[in-house]
Amino acid sequence: MEIRRGDLDDLPAIMAMLDGAVAWLDASGRTGQWGSEPFSDQPGRVEGIAEKISAGTAWIAEVDGVPAGAMTLAPRPPRYVEPAAEPEVYVTLLVTARSHAGRGVGSALLAHAREETRRAGVELLRVDCYAGSGGALVDYYRRNGFEPTEPFTVGSWPGQVLARRIPASPA
Repeated sequence: MEIRRGDLDDLPAIMAMLDGAVAWLDASGRTGQWGSEPFSDQPGRVEGIAEKISAGTAWIAEVDGVPAGAMTLAPRPPRYVEPAAEPEVYVTLLVTARSHAGRGVGSALLAHAREETRRAGVELLRVDCYAGSGGALVDYYRRNGFEPTEPFTVGSWPGQVLARRIPASPA
């Protein structure tokens, strides 16, 4: 697996990953996270993902040259989360292609986020996720070294902010 810098040219691949995730969640009867309509059919969602790519730093995980996952990092959280009282790096998007689910792509991207946070000289890495469906995503981030901090809701959508401390590199 290789992780490379992404840009707006990767938007179609990222949208395909998100559409695959929505279809899988819908087929599993779990529409609470992202609904049942493909992201690519919703202009506001497409614009939102393009904005995340433009406003932050996008990273693409590739397996044999094929996009298998995507992540965006930003120096501040989305507008629905209070900024931290210290500098932070925030994971604003993390998605894995369904064809590569369960192969450690998301964990590799999160490990890359830790390294990028360390390189930036920042000690706080945060992310938020859907807290419904029995907290499965919260558990995923916990397995990747994050600890839940504050819950939140956007309308009726339950969310959870999680944080991970990143120790400075030894001199």
